[in-house]
Amino acid sequence: MVVRRAEEQFEAWVEGRFAGRTQFIDDGGRRIFFHTEVAPEFGGQGVAQRLVGGALAQTWAAGLRVVPVCPFVRGYLTRHPELDGTVEAVTRETWHLVRDLLPPEERAAGMPVVGPT
Repeated sequence: MVVRRAEEQFEAWVEGRFAGRTQFIDDGGRRIFFHTEVAPEFGGQGVAQRLVGGALAQTWAAGLRVVPVCPFVRGYLTRHPELDGTVEAVTRETWHLVRDLLPPEERAAGMPVVGPT
């Protein structure tokens, strides 16, 4: 599997086929992850785990702080306390920033699906 950065998302590719993505917004020195999805045919194969792990590693290597609005990214960080990058808590301000920057069709679809914790 290859994890590569595209415009405002990291993508997972398996044998030349798109397998999933985790989307983000860069805001100053922060990278706000707000949505992760895996193509149905790749579900249950650990694609999301490897995708998010690679995305976080590349983010921290770039010197950015992570803000995990996406529930999957937040859960990944909880399951991997050994990770050595800077993580900021999701605030109401951050959540509204993400919501306001999303295209109307994505807001209507309910992304991001949760508010700040």
